[in-house]
Amino acid sequence: MVITAGVVVAIDHLSKWLVVNNVKLDTQVPAGSPVTIHYIQNSGAAFGLFPQFTFLYLVVAAIVAGYILLYGPRMGGGLLRLLALGGILGGSISNGIDRLISGTVVDFIDFHFWLFQIFNVADMAIVGGMLVVVYQLGFRHDSVTSG
Repeated sequence: MVITAGVVVAIDHLSKWLVVNNVKLDTQVPAGSPVTIHYIQNSGAAFGLFPQFTFLYLVVAAIVAGYILLYGPRMGGGLLRLLALGGILGGSISNGIDRLISGTVVDFIDFHFWLFQIFNVADMAIVGGMLVVVYQLGFRHDSVTSG
């Protein structure tokens, strides 16, 4: 779980560094493509909401990280759940580091044909990890109640 978190933090920060150093702020590469690198700085939460709550986002990230570190290994669910929790942990830490250092998070992945949200690797790890955990909890709940 901790190794997965470290990999997520490393890949997320490497990708953000590459974007910041190679793409101008508020531009898209390649322009007009259905999927672009669209460099923005997000001071809010999901969808850029509530940018004035940066401190609150840091507190939430710290609580999530602490909870996962303390209780994650005891949750069961096997290797897949531990990998998912590692993704959530790494994404929370990585975006938290950005907010702590600069007050914003670099977002750059833009799927014009599917989502209207621009996101980053940490966001993908958080959402993907949450989907796996929720699916497993639902699956486990269904099998317990039906058996």
